[in-house]
Amino acid sequence: MDNKELLDHLYAAVPFIARITGGFATVTDKMGRRLKSVDAHGQEIAQYQGEVYEIARKAGQQQQPVSGASQFIEEAEAWALPIGDYVLCCSNVERIERNKKLRKALSEALPMIAKVAGGDAVLFDQSGRRLETADHTGCRSEKLIGKISQGAYAAMQGQKPVIGESISLHGVTAVRIPITEDYGLGFNNQAIVSQKQKLINEVKKYQYARYTLTDIIGQSDAIERCKNIVNYVAKGISSVLVYGATGTGKELFAQAIHNASDRSDKPFIAINCGALPSTLIEANLFGYVDGSFTGAKKNGNIGVFEAANTGTVFLDEISEMDWDLQAKLLRVIQEREVTRIGSTKPIPISVRIISSTNKNLQQLIEEKRFREDLYYRINVIELRVPSLRDRGKDILLLANYFIAKYNPVFGKNITEISQEVCDIFLSYPWPGNIRELQNCIESALNMVDIEQKRLEACHLPAHLYNSLTAHKKTMSSEDDNLAAILRAAEKQAILRVLKQADNNRCHTAQRLGVSSTTLWRKMREYNIPLT
Repeated sequence: MDNKELLDHLYAAVPFIARITGGFATVTDKMGRRLKSVDAHGQEIAQYQGEVYEIARKAGQQQQPVSGASQFIEEAEAWALPIGDYVLCCSNVERIERNKKLRKALSEALPMIAKVAGGDAVLFDQSGRRLETADHTGCRSEKLIGKISQGAYAAMQGQKPVIGESISLHGVTAVRIPITEDYGLGFNNQAIVSQKQKLINEVKKYQYARYTLTDIIGQSDAIERCKNIVNYVAKGISSVLVYGATGTGKELFAQAIHNASDRSDKPFIAINCGALPSTLIEANLFGYVDGSFTGAKKNGNIGVFEAANTGTVFLDEISEMDWDLQAKLLRVIQEREVTRIGSTKPIPISVRIISSTNKNLQQLIEEKRFREDLYYRINVIELRVPSLRDRGKDILLLANYFIAKYNPVFGKNITEISQEVCDIFLSYPWPGNIRELQNCIESALNMVDIEQKRLEACHLPAHLYNSLTAHKKTMSSEDDNLAAILRAAEKQAILRVLKQADNNRCHTAQRLGVSSTTLWRKMREYNIPLT
């Protein structure tokens, strides 16, 4: 075969070689000068004509095959094979480029994959080491970066998808898919599992009712009326709707009703209607049968109504329940039977339903956000729990109760509350109700010295003073101007004596004829620096 015939054969072969190897294929002379180059699509690359290809030059001179890195991309590989007076060369440049573009595309798509999958989406290398992570919200995350997953390693070694437990959270299932020999894609259902676990924990928290009427602290007329209603209705079976602002103790009253009823030795199960998506709430309220939806347990699962049969179901924050779910709840209440998801067989139940809300359901009905027919079913008996600001001296009873509760926790020995603190407590509006008061006492006891016996104003959170000062400033009366003059004069007197006493607060208080606590409060009120 002469040189011309050999060259023609090589020219005819390079498109096939380029396509198979996924890169450039080239024919050069012995000196490495390019005679013809084509890409993986068989298209000739004219701009390389005549250029010296170093790896081909070496092969031509040595008259033996040579391999090494491509001159275009460091990660790419190339080889050169001398054939007569010519050299045949090939590289995987284009395959490397495609892999890089695919890697970049997957990286950009990772947040979208995570959101759709309902969990983490990750990219990992050939050893199963996590390179990138996006969580179910679509945000990039540094969680477990560099951590090696055995499942991901197995997928890369076998070059086939592997399904198994995720390394991020127990009980989470992950799928690992090898994309190339160098990296793979994985995703899990962590968000869905976390939501289900949250719901399970919510239900487990309220498997029994531990509070009774004796646990409800208060002697005000408003709270006594609530207790009397509980005593009257506890023995019945009628549904109860408990109204009250957040933190007023609606749940305590629900448990007290159950414990005062003939069902006290039966299950009490509470579920927060606003805590989770409606689909999860529905499955846990009504139960489901095997195969009714993806992720359903093999033998199905009973719902809250079945689990609470002969007992009480407490639907906390029922105003947050999805509209379609309200219709299904209405049928359960009307028919006294529940049908599991995926089944047509009704199951008779006997449960008492107590609901609670901190919203105006009548207004929600007008806004078409709550069903009127359901409202009349759950509101057979209405119990309105008063806000803390409407309970008068119950505030001090509760404050003393929480002090007794937290004294041993923090190793303190507070036995009384100063008159100034009492005045603040009784005048403060308590927007967070009992929960806010409890947090306030807990915060205050952190600020008390071990040897102190009395709770003073200086121990309280600053927002109580700020709120009180703002309240005073917004009061309008005929004496406003005179009050402002008196306050200004008082502030100036304090500033003058402080200066004379070299900012010694004890000496200043003595000269002004007030206690150190009163001086401290006045300085706070007038924004006088405490240093």
